[in-house]
Amino acid sequence: MSVKLLPDLGDLTEGLGVTGIVGIILLPIFLPVIGSVGRPIAKAVVKKGLALYENNKEALEELRDNWEDIIAEAKAEVGEERMKSAQPTDV
Repeated sequence: MSVKLLPDLGDLTEGLGVTGIVGIILLPIFLPVIGSVGRPIAKAVVKKGLALYENNKEALEELRDNWEDIIAEAKAEVGEERMKSAQPTDV
């Protein structure tokens, strides 16, 4: 019994197809191009995100405060409902 370290070429081409094989062959060529173009794009997206956050910081803080108030009110109402249901009733 022999151990197969590499798959059969026929199995590989059948699983990947021609497009997959061409993609694997061309990947080392396209990765540097994608990296050189992708980095400035990613940096620009991050910069725009930071600017958007800074411009809307006060609105986000107000939204957070309102959300915390809503959560606190809901917790208080749930606590009141539990207290009412836990009280014994007079018959």
